Amino acid sequence: MKRIAVMTSGGDSPGMNAAVRAVVRCGMGLGADVYGIKRGYAGLMENDIVELDSRMVGGCIRSGGTILLSARSKEFTTDVGQCKAMDVLHGWGIEGLVVIGGDGSLNGANALSKRGFPIVGIPASIDNDIAETEMSLGVDTALDTILGAVDRIKDTASAHQRAFIIEVMGRRHGYLALAAGIAGGAEMVVLPDSIVDKETVMKAVKSAFFRGKPHFIIIAAEGASCPEKSITSLLMDYVTEAGHEPRCTVLGHVQRGGSPTCYDRLLGTRLGAAAVDCLMAGQTGVMVGVQAGNIVATDLEKVLSGSPALNADLLKLTTPLAM
Repeated sequence: MKRIAVMTSGGDSPGMNAAVRAVVRCGMGLGADVYGIKRGYAGLMENDIVELDSRMVGGCIRSGGTILLSARSKEFTTDVGQCKAMDVLHGWGIEGLVVIGGDGSLNGANALSKRGFPIVGIPASIDNDIAETEMSLGVDTALDTILGAVDRIKDTASAHQRAFIIEVMGRRHGYLALAAGIAGGAEMVVLPDSIVDKETVMKAVKSAFFRGKPHFIIIAAEGASCPEKSITSLLMDYVTEAGHEPRCTVLGHVQRGGSPTCYDRLLGTRLGAAAVDCLMAGQTGVMVGVQAGNIVATDLEKVLSGSPALNADLLKLTTPLAM
């Protein structure tokens, strides 16, 4: 391939820039011209494309967000939008595309792949909710951000002998809550689809303070919200009924930003290089991910039909370590 392109799409995550940088430099090293598509699929349909060189990605490895910008596009989900995108790619003479993003972005990549365009996906989602990879870009940095907040909140909670509910991102997948709960020493972790039993919460809070604990930290995934109210509101009601004054912190989008950790810089670089290798070898319609520490290419159809499960060993640790 003599012309390849790279784009970031959907929610941003730390490490995207490391992947973009690797695609550009590895692609150029193999003799290809590399183009950057700005603002994801929306920018692709609008012909917002620039040629990239080594200097244009210099220094971006340490930056959060994405130098190519990102967006979501409803139009791209239509036949008209996808045909428009294909016309733009062919118009530039682009022969292969690397798509960096979450499940929605990978679904878009799969749609173009089905239309015959050579595509390689890179998983980037702080929720770690993509199948066929043990880790997605941005997860490690997001966890580092969450743990920094948990540690600081625990100082205040201990000083005032209070219960704190900390809401983290997670949608349908509770990996951030699970991992941060264990690593942050939380007394309780609430995951999506878990049953929040009033009596269990009240008993746990009373028991912890009775045993002399100076705080009670609950980490809840945003996806655990109940039909009647948000998960944080529900937990605050239960803690109050247990006789303790609760406080709530919703970390929100702060989890997406910040300079990527060493792990995410390395992972982004490895995935970006592997994506270029796949394109050059004609191995397309795949996503490159991490399995047993190795970079492995998996068919996009298999990735998108899968459902990532939380690690059973981690789930077992939530109860005994909270004692």
